[in-house]
Amino acid sequence: MLIGICGAKCAGKSTIAQYLIDHHGFGKLCLDASAPQNEIPSEAAKTAPGLVTPGGTETNLSSHHKQTSTSYTFWTAAELLSFVTKNWRSRWVTTDIFDEGTLDALSRRPFFILISVDAPLAVRWRRYQQRYNTQLEKDPISLEDFVSKSDQHLYDASTGVLPLMSRATIRLLNTSADLAHLYATLGKLDLTNPDRLRPSWDSYFMSLASLAAQRCNCMKRAVGCVLVDSKHHVISTGYNGTPRHLLNCGEGGCPRCNSGENSGLSLATCLCLHAEENALLEAGRERIRDGSVLYCNTCPCLTCSIKIVQVGISEVVYSQGYSMDTEAALIFRSAGIKLRQFSPPANGLVHLEKMDSY
Repeated sequence: MLIGICGAKCAGKSTIAQYLIDHHGFGKLCLDASAPQNEIPSEAAKTAPGLVTPGGTETNLSSHHKQTSTSYTFWTAAELLSFVTKNWRSRWVTTDIFDEGTLDALSRRPFFILISVDAPLAVRWRRYQQRYNTQLEKDPISLEDFVSKSDQHLYDASTGVLPLMSRATIRLLNTSADLAHLYATLGKLDLTNPDRLRPSWDSYFMSLASLAAQRCNCMKRAVGCVLVDSKHHVISTGYNGTPRHLLNCGEGGCPRCNSGENSGLSLATCLCLHAEENALLEAGRERIRDGSVLYCNTCPCLTCSIKIVQVGISEVVYSQGYSMDTEAALIFRSAGIKLRQFSPPANGLVHLEKMDSY
């Protein structure tokens, strides 16, 4: 696993990298951005601690913070990538992603994931002041200068990191006031979950269900469904909307949905087929065998539940709750069908303060 971390000034990139090093056994990888990319390093540079020379030879690898955590420095992104590819079973972290070219190269590897870190400007300014007071920097800068440097770091047309941050799989909003709190919330986030790199079967099929939901034409709710057999082969997919040859619900085809009726009311007048119904109709009874699993991004309603029971589905996996989960669960339990909710590791924008409630 290789985790890349980018973000705003004083947002916590190095701190999060150190958390991975101290608590999860990651090694630190560094890029020397000032080094000429096509120049062979001098003899003095070759013997610098922690340097990996072009060609991949490690020289004088030094301990980084802990004896079990080693820091490696490379001249180019290509050298770094070559090293990690040969050592992909180990865990690595880098905060040295300077441009989209480097990110493009790293992103081709299936073991890479990008994390961005940000924080409110006021929070980052306080962190800079604390760092100055602790490290006794010789040339402290004013708030105005800090804002200017922060803006340049984020928004500069050539070197700004905002385009990199926008591509991150996980975007952390780090407002933590102390290290212990930050580390505790990072622990709950489970950054090293292998599902983040290669989705489990649950993650894979639920993603397909969510993709199918994007094809829905119902005005009320976007639902997608995937039916798979016991060998993880897709039998059929479905999404909700009006039947074939009828006007799409989103174009006025279903008077009940277009009238804005509340959930559960006037269902007898609804012309939309549910995603589960479409998947079952597409599969046909003869293709559904013992061990078949139905994945749906929303828990099935009561009407769909009895149809799922009738065709012989063995397990139902859903992501989001619905208004009649309790009733559906009772039906499945009575029929001996396993029902469970799938909760993938958190991606997208994650406010670390909110992790306290998990």
